[in-house]
Amino acid sequence: MPTPNESAPAPAPSAAASAATPSVRRSVLIVEDEAIIRKTLAEFLTGEGFDVAQAGSMADALQVARTRDFNVAICDVQLPDGDGIVLQRRLQQINPSVFVLIITAYATVENAVEAFKAGAFDFLVKPVIYEDLNNKLRRVFQYRDLYLENQALRRELAQPQKFDQIVGSSKPLQELLATISKIAPTHSNVLLVGETGTGKELFARAIHAAGPRKDEKFLAVNCATRPVEQLEAELFGSESTGQAQLGILRTAGTGTVFLDEISELPMGTQTKLLRAMEYQESMPVGGTDTYAVTSRIIASSSQDLLKLVGEQSFQEDLFYRLDGMKLRIPPLRERLDDIPELVDHFVGRHSRAMRKRVTSANSETIRLLMAAQWKGNVRQLDNAIERAVIMCDKTSIEPDDLPPDLLGVGQPLPDTDDLRSALRHYERLHIMRVLRQCPDKREAAKRLRLGLSSLYRKIEELDIET
Repeated sequence: MPTPNESAPAPAPSAAASAATPSVRRSVLIVEDEAIIRKTLAEFLTGEGFDVAQAGSMADALQVARTRDFNVAICDVQLPDGDGIVLQRRLQQINPSVFVLIITAYATVENAVEAFKAGAFDFLVKPVIYEDLNNKLRRVFQYRDLYLENQALRRELAQPQKFDQIVGSSKPLQELLATISKIAPTHSNVLLVGETGTGKELFARAIHAAGPRKDEKFLAVNCATRPVEQLEAELFGSESTGQAQLGILRTAGTGTVFLDEISELPMGTQTKLLRAMEYQESMPVGGTDTYAVTSRIIASSSQDLLKLVGEQSFQEDLFYRLDGMKLRIPPLRERLDDIPELVDHFVGRHSRAMRKRVTSANSETIRLLMAAQWKGNVRQLDNAIERAVIMCDKTSIEPDDLPPDLLGVGQPLPDTDDLRSALRHYERLHIMRVLRQCPDKREAAKRLRLGLSSLYRKIEELDIET
């Protein structure tokens, strides 16, 4: 964790004013083995408007930190079961955004250097002077706000500006964007393949926007949603009715035509499209004169086109015409590192649309989202966050705000006829769901109507990670 310049002047507002807003209470964890000091500090900070939790040992502190997030931890150096600086490192592994103040009984240069090397923001000397604590907490929260804002700006600036609508910085995504940056400046036709919900149209628009004809039209058509006659009239134009229809291939001019789910095109329509691509000309339905086709074709498919060629339901020549410049869009399970950034993006978008004050998702929610099965990919995540913003009554999304199926509800039983195996599988899912909703094991045991020791035994038997 970076540390600020200690010579920076402290701002004028009081600690209470900077510590809490009408909607957000700043949270502090006090880790101190001397009960009188711990309780006195907690009483003082609570009176100053902080949300305070207490722990008397390293083990207690780690247990509390696993169940909820804190902005700041105040840790004594000497604890009955460990060292406060070691605890600091452990806390920052659990929650990298926590800032730590170290309490020491001896103000020495060596103590200060050791604390700062470990990543502490500052240190306090016993007996703690409340005015000094106030000043240092005010400074740490001011610096924390600036640090988090800086991190957000860094993530934003790390995104290539020409792909500013694509969110994420994972290695698979960056490799894909690097390939797109090479393809986009050309006028080559492109095939995008990937599972449903991976955002193929978004990538098609990115290719168009990064190309030399970005100011020309981008027109999209879903090949699976129209009758053949209507689809062909929309694609190639029509002169068979009283009112002529130009068609997308002509209207797009030198721009881009995106054919979504091209595998759904009827064989006859595929033949017409292949001719338009090969000879760069087409003819309206019912017409007698051809027109020039100068648009770039970007097609997408969630099916295996080569397999469809083997089944004789897709034109082989059209396949090879498209397959030369093929890009695979990775599913969300291959770019899990992008989930926190995607969540921030979707929370911001849906909150603005609904005029709600939801600003983020807490770390437990993020961990749950990163462990979920995303069969619907980015689209499913978008829908889940939209639902969570609707359900959220606070400024931060919590696990209970998410769709129930992400918490284990509705998951299928194993493919077995053995009743013991099926019951064991369901028991594990049910306990995992309750623990996610209620990380406090005593409370979880009450909800499950189990003794605490029985719950721990079940956790061990069923190999449940907590």
